[in-house]
Amino acid sequence: MIAASGTGGHLFPAIATAEQLPQVKIEWLGVPDRLETQLVPTTYPLHTIEVGGFQQKFGLGTLRIFAKLLLSVLRVRKLLKKGKFQAVLTTGGYIAAPAILAARSLGLPVVLHESNALPGKVTRWLSPLCTRVAIGFEAAAQYLPRAQTVYVGTPVRAQFRTPSSLGLAIPPEAPLIVVVGGSQGAVSLNQMVRQCAPSWIDAGAWIVHLTGESDPEANRFSHPHYFGLPFYNNMAALFHRANLAISRAGAGSMTELAMTQTPSILVPYPYAAEDHQTRNAKVFADVGAALLFSQNLLTSEILQTKVLGLLRSPETLQQMATAAEKLAVPNSAELLAALVKNLMVENSDSKIHQDSHCKES
Repeated sequence: MIAASGTGGHLFPAIATAEQLPQVKIEWLGVPDRLETQLVPTTYPLHTIEVGGFQQKFGLGTLRIFAKLLLSVLRVRKLLKKGKFQAVLTTGGYIAAPAILAARSLGLPVVLHESNALPGKVTRWLSPLCTRVAIGFEAAAQYLPRAQTVYVGTPVRAQFRTPSSLGLAIPPEAPLIVVVGGSQGAVSLNQMVRQCAPSWIDAGAWIVHLTGESDPEANRFSHPHYFGLPFYNNMAALFHRANLAISRAGAGSMTELAMTQTPSILVPYPYAAEDHQTRNAKVFADVGAALLFSQNLLTSEILQTKVLGLLRSPETLQQMATAAEKLAVPNSAELLAALVKNLMVENSDSKIHQDSHCKES
């Protein structure tokens, strides 16, 4: 059973890992009306349960959430028993709680993958119950002292491993700046980018600006060398082609930047839970793979100047690309898949040994 739900940051690593388990029968656990309902059912049977987030303060809302959690655990237990599952893999988030609790109550091994440098609440609370906790950043281990952690990186889709055709009419010799706001959007960052764009274009750059779908001024700037798009399907080709990315710092984006060796300016989403995006970005900034700016301290003047400086220094961009490459784990999906398979074998051997012992007794 794979329990992964919500955003691409949870789903894509799980899908990439599942693709490395072709001999294993896999079923999926998700939440209604989330991204998994679009991506999963064509490949894997999908089961959905209702589960909510955890409140900051104790109150009636908290009691309702715990009641819903209990019902979710009971339903997942029933699914796991009926399907005769041998292991559970989860990539964190709210769906992880009922999956972990149900699986461990049945004695099934659980692998929890945490992609962020600062693990989320569910990971910190329930990691001691898991058989193994696979981490995407080595820095995450310090926050999980009671868990058995294994550093595997974060799995990415196969297309990020090899360059492919971009599909946009951009001259091959032109410097390309890619701007990515992430799933939470980046209206204020978008505004700064549009203010800076004329100077970057004058310096010879082309720009692909993914504005998201909630920017009311998305069409305010236009130029033949500027592509303003709400989203772009082939992010792998985009990052492979980019000379520089301006991006939020979600774990998925960070992994993709490392895999494609893309220098970056990182502006963490300021309202991310516990400011975890800043922790992710700091890992890259500390080794010279990225420049890190807090959104409330960044101005269009600063952004304009920093980008122009990097465009004029190919040596610096190459050094950043080399540093990013060192953070990549190209075989992450294989490592995580092997971890799951080994635990399944160990659990199966243990059951055979127990059954044999019971018969002898």
